Amino acid sequence: MQARLEVMQEKNPDAELKYKWVDYNKISNHLKRAVVASEDSKFKHHEGFDWEGIEKALDKNLKKGKLVAGGSTISQQLAKNLFLSSSRTPWRKGEEVIITFMLEKMMTKRRILEIYLNVIEWGNGVFGAEAAARHYFKTSAAGLSKTQAAKLAAMVPNPRFYDGHRNTRYLNRRTATIQARMRFAELP
Repeated sequence: MQARLEVMQEKNPDAELKYKWVDYNKISNHLKRAVVASEDSKFKHHEGFDWEGIEKALDKNLKKGKLVAGGSTISQQLAKNLFLSSSRTPWRKGEEVIITFMLEKMMTKRRILEIYLNVIEWGNGVFGAEAAARHYFKTSAAGLSKTQAAKLAAMVPNPRFYDGHRNTRYLNRRTATIQARMRFAELP
C-alpha cells in the first residue's frame, strides 16, 4: 500500500489511499466465495500450494512461450503482498515459498482469507473489501450482492485497469463465470 501511495503522490502530492479494515464476519460471504472461486478453488484443502494448478500454469506458459498464467494460491499472494517488494529477483519465489509455508503453519485459513481480503488492491489506491465495496457500489463489504462480489473478484488480477474500464466484455463474462462457480467454493 505504501509503495502504491508513493507512486500516486508523484503525480498528485495530495493523493490518499482508500482503505478500511473490516473483520471477517463483516465481509459478505458472497465476496469470500467469489474470491475463492476465482483465485484459489482448493484454498480450504491445500497447505499453501496448489501443485496441480502450478503444473497447469507452467504448461500453459511453456505452450505460449511467455508468462500468461500464474498458479499462486491465496496464501502465496498474501505472502507476496505482506512481505515482499514488487521487484522480481531470482530468489523472490523462494522467499515466497518460505513465507507461505510459515503463514499456513501459524494462521488459520479463515485468518489468511480475512487478511487477504483486507489488503488486496481493487483499484487505483483502493485497498481491501470495504473500500472496494464503497468505491464501486456505494455499499459496505457486508452488503455486497452475489453479482457485485463476482465483479470485484473478476477485477483482482488487474484492478487498476478495471477501475477505469468497469464494463468490458471480458470483465462481464468473467463476472458471470465466477458467479456460476461461487456455489462450489468452500469457505473456512
